Amino acid sequence: MLSQFIATENRCLKHLDYEFPEGIHAIGRLDNLSEGLLILTTNKKVTRLLFNSKEPHMRTYLVRVKGNVSQERLLQLQTGVSFTIAEGEKYTTDPCDVQIVDRPVNLAKGRYDDPDMRHIPHTWLKISITEGKYHQIRKMVSAVHHRCQRLIRLSIEDLEYGDMQPGEVKEVEEADFFRLLRIKYPSEK
Repeated sequence: MLSQFIATENRCLKHLDYEFPEGIHAIGRLDNLSEGLLILTTNKKVTRLLFNSKEPHMRTYLVRVKGNVSQERLLQLQTGVSFTIAEGEKYTTDPCDVQIVDRPVNLAKGRYDDPDMRHIPHTWLKISITEGKYHQIRKMVSAVHHRCQRLIRLSIEDLEYGDMQPGEVKEVEEADFFRLLRIKYPSEK
């Protein structure tokens, strides 16, 4: 589903069975091929506080890539890879935490969980970054010659996806929301 409320041909947030308040918007959108934690708020300052501040904020993703990731390619991801961004400009990622992990047991089924697809060699990675270039995770794994098959945002700082199911909405008290995201609560100086 698209992480927007505007009606399109595709399924979007307005199609969820939930009464969203007026003025709500998504922060740190997910593309229609990604899944996981999506923050929705009516507070227009949160985007600026979270993504346009001098203080970087950690985002963690679970990524299934095609093929077996070698230690050499894992090290490349950890130390920084280069890829093309807008108009042919090269960008090199900052060093980040990348680990090879097992597929989580409680993970909702994806298209590659089909019995006919399970034999295809793949690797699950857990990647934590503080940057946020357009399609950065997909471009990072592509830069080391792997194709992203599934991308799930697990957390932004201490706000976690946890065991929520696709399409599930969970409200968080505003003070907890700011604390978990490690941004100053509006009343703090």
